[in-house]
Amino acid sequence: MAMPTPTSRPAAVLCCCYFFVVVFLLLPAASRAFPLCTDQRAPLPLNGTLAFCGYAGASCCDAAVDAALRKQFDAASVSDAPCAAVLKSVLCARCNPYSAELFDAGPNVRTVPFLCNSTSSATSAQSKETTQDYCKLVWETCKDVTILNSPFQPPLQGGARLPSSPSKLTDAWQSESDFCTSFGGVPSDRSVCFGGGNTVSFDTAETSASPKGVCLERLDNGSYSYLNMVPHPDGSNRVFLGTQAGKIWLATVPEQGSGGTLQFGETGPFVDLTDQVHFDSAFGLMGMAFHPDFATNGRFFASYNCDRTKSPSCSGRCSCNSDVGCDPSKLGTDNGAQPCQYQTVVSEFSAKGSSSNVSEVTSADPSEVKRIFTMGLPYTSQHGGQILFGPADGYLYFMMGDGGQKGDPFNFAQNKRSLLGKIMRLDVDSAPGPVKITNQSLWGNYSIPKDNPFADDSDLEPEIWALGVRNPWRCSFDLERPSYFYCADVGQDQYEEVDLISKGGNYGWRVYEGPLVYDPPWTPGGNTSLKSINSIPPIMGYNHSDVNKNIGSASIIGGSVYRGSADPCLYGRYLYADLYASAMWTGTETPESSGNYTSNLISFSCSKDSPIPCDSAAGSPLPSLGYIYSFGEDNSKDVYVLASKGVYRVVRPSLCRYTCPTEKPETNNGKAPAGPSSNAPTTGVGMQMRALLLFVIMSLVLIR
Repeated sequence: MAMPTPTSRPAAVLCCCYFFVVVFLLLPAASRAFPLCTDQRAPLPLNGTLAFCGYAGASCCDAAVDAALRKQFDAASVSDAPCAAVLKSVLCARCNPYSAELFDAGPNVRTVPFLCNSTSSATSAQSKETTQDYCKLVWETCKDVTILNSPFQPPLQGGARLPSSPSKLTDAWQSESDFCTSFGGVPSDRSVCFGGGNTVSFDTAETSASPKGVCLERLDNGSYSYLNMVPHPDGSNRVFLGTQAGKIWLATVPEQGSGGTLQFGETGPFVDLTDQVHFDSAFGLMGMAFHPDFATNGRFFASYNCDRTKSPSCSGRCSCNSDVGCDPSKLGTDNGAQPCQYQTVVSEFSAKGSSSNVSEVTSADPSEVKRIFTMGLPYTSQHGGQILFGPADGYLYFMMGDGGQKGDPFNFAQNKRSLLGKIMRLDVDSAPGPVKITNQSLWGNYSIPKDNPFADDSDLEPEIWALGVRNPWRCSFDLERPSYFYCADVGQDQYEEVDLISKGGNYGWRVYEGPLVYDPPWTPGGNTSLKSINSIPPIMGYNHSDVNKNIGSASIIGGSVYRGSADPCLYGRYLYADLYASAMWTGTETPESSGNYTSNLISFSCSKDSPIPCDSAAGSPLPSLGYIYSFGEDNSKDVYVLASKGVYRVVRPSLCRYTCPTEKPETNNGKAPAGPSSNAPTTGVGMQMRALLLFVIMSLVLIR
């Protein structure tokens, strides 16, 4: 593959024993996230003020929803003026930009927001428009007032139909305490509550002290370099690790403090897909995902690239086509490849085998069970490829880059008819059948979730969940707040960004690069005007020059929100890094659920008790990790760094002489550190491959 031109960002180049690989990946400082509405969309700016609810600026209601709320209010027939004002305020909370959190959006959305009260919001930050005892105020104002179709009926908390008979609060609730226990929540559950008016109150209590650094232990020596890590769905202490070349390994994770390393099976990889995968600097096994019911059905999925000149099954439609206003004959060659020669594929495989207990299976058949998706790529870079199952909805999310070349010349990311530069959401549990695939012009064997954004925007392709991304490299859901979907998006010239993804959200590329207006050098596909989109700005990120004043950054590597127990000071913070492994950041939403994010550079070091000693970096206090490719999590919620020099786990900060006042003391129950183990044996994979190569560098995008 050709090297990038001198005008591109610096390349990370490494010679391996058998091949030469160039690494490129795909934003800015602290910013404000778009909070979520109950339909999982970001609030949209209003042209004026809502006639009934009075909201202006960003809101979760348009004129039609505002009119429907007025109709619901009128139908309540409340004759008492103070109670009518309270009821109107409660109903109009649906328009609040934080309504998803206020109404606990999920399969069954609450009819009443969580109301602030003296118990659940004693530490909340209150504005002059809100009251800490708002639940008490609602009770005292309306308890003896008749309300028709009252939203305060107990059966309605599960989303049941409103009653048609008039009622008072005292008809259903014996006391203020009972009422507010139901509608006010409890302190441990709520970080945001409704206090009247059009504002919300946020819990300002600090959840933990700021971390002084990230302490790592090395569990694998980097004989293989992994792009993907997924915990075994059976809940055990095992993980799947995927290499760019196409092998997926099953490994057992040692307990923290045991002094152990990753243990791999002696029979070889869990599955070897190298015959299907086209492996090159920017191509390979890009993602893997295991079905939520994998422990019983054995279904798992791989996202990879193929070469149509070498594989008969590599025969998807070209993403550059007349439907998106693109002519493949005008693209020319890219690094010697014809347009759509290389394709992106999602395939289904099975680990069912001969055993009825999938948890006992240690290897899987590499034969494809079903082709889920195939699409030709216009160029040879920036095609993302990660796949994830949504923890709340069970749908498959598929991250797709803009297809390559500097500045997305054909404007694929903003083209609503193109799947390039998008995050897709697919239903892989409902078989569409060949007729529906043809009639709906689907790209494979999947169905469209009925609540995808196309239901409200007919211009969007039905697969699209969000748009306007350049090359999303590592997305993750917060394990404790699954509506928080973070994606790192690799920048072009100046910024690397982290986005908080919402339904139908437009993240700006190539109108914007992060928070900055972007001026593309070549635009055969036309331009999108600034005023024609409601771009959602990044919540975190960094400037290229922030990482290294001499060479700048390489590419952002998205991580995850730390929910482990080893480092309480990291808890609830989003961890991410740069490919060059010279910088790591933590991002924090303060107060929680407010949408206000800050991010800070954080030091990292290697544990004095690391099972495999870390390498040192000349002239730097930081350990040498090589290149950081990805992050991972296990079933204990521990976080891992996947790098060219190995697999590293976040451990107790005191092992690196970092202080955290809430760190739990080490115990003698088998989890205490066993001390340094410089002679720790290299098992399984390490012994097989150590002599073959020192580093395997994935490469996901030639940015230019």
